[in-house]
Amino acid sequence: MFELAPSLLSADFTRLKEDIEAVREGGATVLHVDVMDGHFVPNITIGLPVVKSLRKATDMVIDCHLMISEPDRYAVQFVKAGADMVSVHVEADVHLQRTLTAIREEGARAGVAINPGTPVSALEEVLPFADFILLMSVNPGFGGQSFIETSYAKLKKLRSAIEEQGLSTRIEIDGGIDATNVAKVVEAGAEIVVAGSAVYGDGTPTASAREMIEAATVWV
Repeated sequence: MFELAPSLLSADFTRLKEDIEAVREGGATVLHVDVMDGHFVPNITIGLPVVKSLRKATDMVIDCHLMISEPDRYAVQFVKAGADMVSVHVEADVHLQRTLTAIREEGARAGVAINPGTPVSALEEVLPFADFILLMSVNPGFGGQSFIETSYAKLKKLRSAIEEQGLSTRIEIDGGIDATNVAKVVEAGAEIVVAGSAVYGDGTPTASAREMIEAATVWV
């Protein structure tokens, strides 16, 4: 099942509730929240207080992508703040299996995020403990980047690895995706597509969300 997850990093923070309702009206089912600490990635965004406020403002699925160092210290706190999905980076967590288990035990879906330069083989041992994999198709830290073309092959390789293990792990992808390439991304194996500037960039998030979903459903 295809789902669109607009990234709130590209929304207008002065009218966040309106921007959330706009993408919901356009058919989006997931809200993607980019959490950056200025250490693991060269940018600082939002944290726990904003997630708590988002939980009060909507019943949409809240998907927190932790681009932070030592994510094991904070992952469960984001679940308690209201996140339904929490992903941590394979590059940042030395006790990844433990963190994924803790997220699940708290009642949320546990995900592993993987950078463009990290091979799919780095996920082999943790796939059974992950509800989803977040494949980065740009280097994390900033919005508005161009899609890395080798991500198509990486998507297919990840889909094969999941099927070989007989798992139901879903694939999410984030970075440089818009209406022109979303169908190809879905064809390659993605089920949840994160889009920031493609949805919010032109100031018509409802129409843009619909356009993305219509483009993607060619392959659904």
